[in-house]
This record gives sequence, C-alpha cells and structure tokens, in this order.
Amino acid sequence: MSSTNAIAIAVALVLAGPWLLGLTGWLGARGEGAGSSKVRSPWDWRLTAVSALLYTLAFNLTFFIQELFLVLPKALTPGLRPTLFHNNHSWQGDNALAALFQGTGALAILLSGAASALILACSTSRSMAVRLFLFWMAYSGLFMALPQVVIGALSPQSDVGMAMNYLGLGTAFKTALALVALAAVPLLALRMRYPLFELAETAQHIDTANGRGRFLFGLVTMPALMALPMIVAFRIPREWIEVAAVPAVVTLIGVSWLQAGAWWRLDALQTGRAGPVRSMAWPLAAVVCLLLIFQLLLRPGVRFY
Repeated sequence: MSSTNAIAIAVALVLAGPWLLGLTGWLGARGEGAGSSKVRSPWDWRLTAVSALLYTLAFNLTFFIQELFLVLPKALTPGLRPTLFHNNHSWQGDNALAALFQGTGALAILLSGAASALILACSTSRSMAVRLFLFWMAYSGLFMALPQVVIGALSPQSDVGMAMNYLGLGTAFKTALALVALAAVPLLALRMRYPLFELAETAQHIDTANGRGRFLFGLVTMPALMALPMIVAFRIPREWIEVAAVPAVVTLIGVSWLQAGAWWRLDALQTGRAGPVRSMAWPLAAVVCLLLIFQLLLRPGVRFY
C-alpha cells in the first residue's frame, strides 16, 4: 500500500469515526434504563454566546501566534525581510533556512495548545469564562496544528511540507508522522471531554447520554458553529480555502468527535468546577478589540525590517 493510500484511509476513518461513535451512543441511549435521572440541565443561551465569543477569540489568537512564529525566525535570519499580517505573512530575500522556518508556526501553536491544556488541568479558577477560554485555546492550538502535519506529508509545497523537506525526512517517516497526527485527533478530542463535563453545575445534569449530549451541544458544538461567521470576518480576503475552509476544518474535525463521544460516561468527574456566567462584557470587548487590531493594524501589514 502506498503512503498516500495509507494516509487517505486514515483520514477517511477520522472523518467517519464520529458518525459511527455517535450512532453507537444513540442506539445505547434508546435503551437507557428507566432508573436513570431525568434531571436536565437548563439551556443557558448566555453561556452558549460567551463560549462562541471565546472560541472566536481563541481561534484568532492562535492563528496570530502561528503567523508571528513564522515571521520571527525569518526576521532574525540574514537576507530575509518578512511582513506580518493576521492570517498570512510574506517575505523578501532568500535564505535556505526560510523553508525550515515554515514549520515553526505549526510547532508554536502545538505547544500553545498543549500549554493551555496543562494550565486548564492545573487551574483552580472558578470563572466559567476563564476555563472556557483555556479550553478553546487548547482546542485551537492542537486541532489547528495536527492537520498541518498530515498536509505536510502529502504536499511538499505546504508550510510543514517545506520544513519536512528541509530536514530531509523520507516518505516513510512523513507517513508515520501523518498517521500519528490523525490518531491523535480522536484521542485528544475524547480526552478533552473531561474538563468540559466538570463545568456542569451538578452530576445529575450529565448522568445520562442525552444529558451529556445536550450539555456539550450547548457548551461547545453550537458555539463553535456560531463562531464560524465571526472568525471569517477577522480574516484577510484571499483564497476561499484560506478564508473559510481552514476555520471550518479546524472546527469540525475536533468538535464532531467531542459531540459524538458525549454519550460515553466518564468516571471520577468533579462537577461544579466553575460558577455561572455573569456577564458577556469582557469576552465581547476582547473580540471587538482584537478585530480592530487585525483589520486596522495587521491587515496593512507590519514589516520586520
């Protein structure tokens, strides 16, 4: 089997997996015992809206981190004169190291996502907004970086592909990296249910498959879908695949696994880790300020020379 075929099969499994996992949960929920709790968590539209704003903020901050760390190494390299935009960058001049530095952005957001996940796991904050922001930063960093490894293994012209070629990675090694990245998608997504379910007010709200599904839909899935148009509004007009397809892929690849795995009961959860959302003011203000910075300052470009 060729490396391309192996990666294609793995991609198909990652895309089909949520449907199969969700179907398993749906069939199981139909037979849920009569003794299961019927306590349902109330639909909190304020919490859903705040989560959408925080995802918008986290996604764009993560993309900015990626572009910043694509630019900074080039700015320190003789012969390269880079310019930073929000969701893009360019450079003038020539240096062989430029190809290697095309991979530093993906590495930076992978580390950002991992660091955010670690901070969330260790955090004692009872602020729902703070914990949700850390979750979305972890989500954005991890699920924005992993697909780039797969694309890099298939496309030498992509950012990560150029870095792989500079390092002299062979086809077998690149294929292995792509398969590891694809395997990490469901594993990380299902693991990230833990900090989300711990935000439930009481254990009774998530002690059934339907309750868990409803809870995650209001906390993550619906906010992610609501955030997509806002994320697109931040982006510099360019090819549609960069403006709309990238946010859609990053959003759906992880959220679909999260929602599909909602039925799967988790043990040893500590619910009530955060209080209710009291205000939308600071998430909304942060999103508006970031939008102004992106469109007024970064859209014209910031030269690092």
